[in-house]
Amino acid sequence: MNNSQRAVLLGPLLKSVSRSFYLTLRILPAGMRDPIGLAYLLARAADTIADTSLISPQRRLELLLSLRAQVNGVRNDGALARIVGEVAGQQAQPDERTLLESLGAALAILPQLSSEDQAAVRDIVTTLTTGMEFDLRTFSDETSGEIVALKEFGELDRYTYLVAGCVGEFWTKMTYAHMPGTLKAAPDTMLALGVRFGRALQMTNVLRDCARDLRIGRCYLPESMLARHGLTPKDLLQPATSARARPVLFELLGKSIALYQDAIDYTLAIPSSAVRLRLACLWPIMIGLDTLVLLSRNDAWLDPDWILKIRRNDVYGIMAASLPMVVSNGLLRAWASRRMRAVEAEISAAARP
Repeated sequence: MNNSQRAVLLGPLLKSVSRSFYLTLRILPAGMRDPIGLAYLLARAADTIADTSLISPQRRLELLLSLRAQVNGVRNDGALARIVGEVAGQQAQPDERTLLESLGAALAILPQLSSEDQAAVRDIVTTLTTGMEFDLRTFSDETSGEIVALKEFGELDRYTYLVAGCVGEFWTKMTYAHMPGTLKAAPDTMLALGVRFGRALQMTNVLRDCARDLRIGRCYLPESMLARHGLTPKDLLQPATSARARPVLFELLGKSIALYQDAIDYTLAIPSSAVRLRLACLWPIMIGLDTLVLLSRNDAWLDPDWILKIRRNDVYGIMAASLPMVVSNGLLRAWASRRMRAVEAEISAAARP
């Protein structure tokens, strides 16, 4: 693969399928962009395979595992052709089709990375696809009308690691590899904080997307937690249940706030002189905490017509607001504390008789 092809894959194509993540990627120090960008492309392609509901879950699983094998060095041109033939044509978005059709070229970038980066990319894609495999094995076909729920919080905790917490680990490994000496804390400390950082973002996704996930038969809210409040997964299909289910929402919001506190600690462990790296961490935290505030105030959070999303203009506003605080630990902590207190105030108000 020549440099121009590589530039297209890790530039325009990546931008077209990654939306706000591309903004984060571009702010990263140069050495980190290619391995993280490639990992994102491969994981996004895998996620597209796993989410193509017009294909049976069993077949999606087979195609997903074949892609994972190729990421880990098992060459199989026939498997790539099957992915393109069976999955690409089912995509309504042309960028998703292009991504799947470009898998061979994306895989060709992998051997061009350093051996350490190759190993890290293979490891993160393997873990992320294990999370997708969990979905396909755990939940029923989206058209079956059956709702399957996770049993205990431990399952949700593991799931958030597989699909996001592991990204915090990967990000931290990339930082140590490409910006040696930047992180002063012990690697074990930063890796653990990185995992909780990723989990914070995924918990936000789970709560934000709950109503939509329920309608494809996926309930990530643990049955044991629902049962404590006299609820079943099917009850959550009724938007009017939003009020009864708010104690479940608030319990999970409380757990999410604790995770975000570690995400803040992770960001503050990056020297203020490493502005790009700090911004890359700060933006998803700011978007995530703003989303939690909206969730805590949404009386109709189980109504699929009220799915919350931070709009693109809001993202640009967050980016502008981040600039004065990124170099100041005090300003950063003060901003995060205000958002967390806003969520905690809603939780406390609901707890009062």
